[in-house]
Parts: sequence; C-alpha cells; structure tokens
Amino acid sequence: MRILLVDDSRAVATVIGARLTTIGHDVIFAENGEMALSLFRDAPPDLVLMDIEMPVMNGFEAAQRIRALEANQDWAWTPVIFLTASDTHENLVMAIEAGGDDFIAKSMPEAVLEAKMKAMARIAALRAQLSRANRKLEALASHDGLTGLFNRRHMDLRLDNQWAEAMRLEAPFGLLMLDVDHFKRYNDHYGHQAGDDCLRAIARILADVGDKANAAGLARGAFAARYGGEEFSLILPAVSAEGYAKIAQAVVTAVHGAAIPHAGNAEWGVVTLSVGGARVARAEGSLVPLFRTADANLYQAKRSGRNRAELG
Repeated sequence: MRILLVDDSRAVATVIGARLTTIGHDVIFAENGEMALSLFRDAPPDLVLMDIEMPVMNGFEAAQRIRALEANQDWAWTPVIFLTASDTHENLVMAIEAGGDDFIAKSMPEAVLEAKMKAMARIAALRAQLSRANRKLEALASHDGLTGLFNRRHMDLRLDNQWAEAMRLEAPFGLLMLDVDHFKRYNDHYGHQAGDDCLRAIARILADVGDKANAAGLARGAFAARYGGEEFSLILPAVSAEGYAKIAQAVVTAVHGAAIPHAGNAEWGVVTLSVGGARVARAEGSLVPLFRTADANLYQAKRSGRNRAELG
C-alpha cells in the first residue's frame, strides 16, 4: 500500500515508517496536517496514518478537510487511522466525528500493526476494484459501444456546458453534422459486420481530426460524437471562421483518402462523407438554430453531389 504518515515527531515517524516499510509498504511523510493535505491533493494514498496533536493544523482538522476534498472530487473513500499516545474514549469519539475510521496507539506491538495493515490492504484492493468498475460504468454510460466516441446523451451534456461557457465569454462556436454517403447500400453490399467496421474506421478519423484541431489551436475542446446510425457530429468550441472551414475540409479529405471500397457509392467508389456545418461569431441564445442550420447544410451537401462540406 501507499501510506501517508503524518506526525510532527521525526523520531516517531522514522520508527513507524521503518516498521511499515519492513512489512512491504510505500511510506510518504508529512510533518503536519497542512502538508498532508497538499500531498493528498497531488496523489491520494491508500491509507492515511495521522497524528492528532500537531502544529499548523492538527489531525482532526486535516481529516475533516480530506473528507471535504473527497466529497468534491471523483475519489474513492480513503481510510484515515489516527495515531495517539493517549487511547481515551474522548479521543476516539473525536476521531470518528472528524472523519477517522480507526484509532491506534503509536506503541502498538509489531504483530498488531502488521495485522491492521493487512486489513487495510484488503480494503485498498477492494477500493481499487470498485474504482475500476466505476470507470467502466462511466465509460459505458458516456461512450458509444460500437465506435468508442461519445454517445448522443453525453454529447448533449457536454455541449450544453461548452455552449454556456461560450456565451459567458462571448466566444465563437461551430459544429459539423456528418453523414456517411449511401451507407444503406454499403450494408446491403458488404454486410452489417463490414458496416460496423466502416463506422469504427470513420470514428477513428473523426477523433483524430478533433484531436489535431485542439492541438493546432483551431478550436478549444473540440470532440467527436456518434449522433445516431451512420450520422456523426464534431463540436468545435471557440473555432475561428478559417479554422472551421479547414476542419470541415479535413474531415471530408481524410475519409475519402482512407479509400474504404464502396461499390454502392458509384461516383467515388470509396466511402465518403457529406458534411453540414454551422458557426456563430458569438454564442448567444439557444443552440437549436445552430443544429437546424447544420442539418439544412448537410442535406444541401447531399443534394450537391456528396463527398463535400456545405457551411453556414
């Protein structure tokens, strides 16, 4: 385990730290509660062993602040065990009320310390399993199972936040709606498994274009999402007019350049995209007109021959 040991006595910290290291744990030291909080913020440990009486910030206050940090962050609960030379009922009550989980004497026998650490190690392992399970659930809830892009629900949530921020900053905002040309024909000709592979390949291209747009400073916080079926979206916060046009053309060029055979897309012979865009120089009001404009431009791109972007 990674243990944060907090004690203002260097002699006590050295002795307990050596005992913990001997039985296989990684120990980080802090001299007071304030230092412990800083270390906890940087890298939450598996366990906190906390002295009570310390200068600058005592153990009870530090424990309360650790619990407050956990309440506001996506961290699992971290056990806090208080260390004391005075094993009184009053201290035990105060320890629990401050957010502590246990209370041990600094002079406890080696065998008792080792047994306590074994119990805490089991808890740490369970916490790690729970954290992994939560991350998987979060990914399932926010990502499309086929393509790995954000799903429609998460796109809407993230888009609302980005639009609100753009309005606050009076910043530009753009979006692209993208549709795979003649995708039904693709499925009919190559089969649904090949169709799924095609959508995954396009999703990788869109994610790559979004990442490059962010890296190049053409947009801030650009991301791709699967809108539904063979339709995708690319959200472009803070995008300039020039960057907006570059990104739209980059998507069209990249998908065409991937040269995925498509016998049903007779004019081109490979998989292509139609793209409809919308952009405002300053975000204000509702997002609905932006989507309506992008959707209308998408259909205009299809009417104009596909494998192109129509921008508004």
